[in-house]
Parts: sequence; C-alpha cells; structure tokens
Amino acid sequence: MPVNNAAERGLRGIALGRKAWLFCGSDRGGQRAAIMYGLIITAKLNDVDPQAWLADVLARINDTSQTRLPELLPWNWKAIREQMKAA
Repeated sequence: MPVNNAAERGLRGIALGRKAWLFCGSDRGGQRAAIMYGLIITAKLNDVDPQAWLADVLARINDTSQTRLPELLPWNWKAIREQMKAA
C-alpha cells in the first residue's frame, strides 16, 4: 500500500469534520476539540477502541492516584486489559 494513500485516509476525518469544527464556539472550544481528536487518534494508533478506552478512563480517572495515571495511557491500558483477559 502506498504511503500516500494511508496519509490521505488518516487526514480524511479532519477534512470531513472541518465545517463542523469551524464553529467550536470559541478558541478554548477549538483547543478542547483538538485535544480530544489527539486522544482519539492516539488510541487508534495503539489499536485501542477509542470509545471503550475513553469511557473507562473517564470513569476511573477521578479515583486513580497520580502515580498510577500512566496505567490509563492507551498502550498501557491495552496491555493491562489483555493481561486481565488471559488471567
């Protein structure tokens, strides 16, 4: 598969949402949208279902100590889930 096709597919979501993101409400809203987009793409790049990951992380983050926050990163979250399934 040519690299160009993969790059174009990766940017497709941005191009399709461009009109919707134009009116985020404020600069701060645009920054929040960019952060969420970054989180979703990071999950996808780590072969993690973004919806399942975000739902779990948002439910648990308040009760997680600061020293254990790295466990909630997509690559660590996936590894922990796989270990739990194997056990």
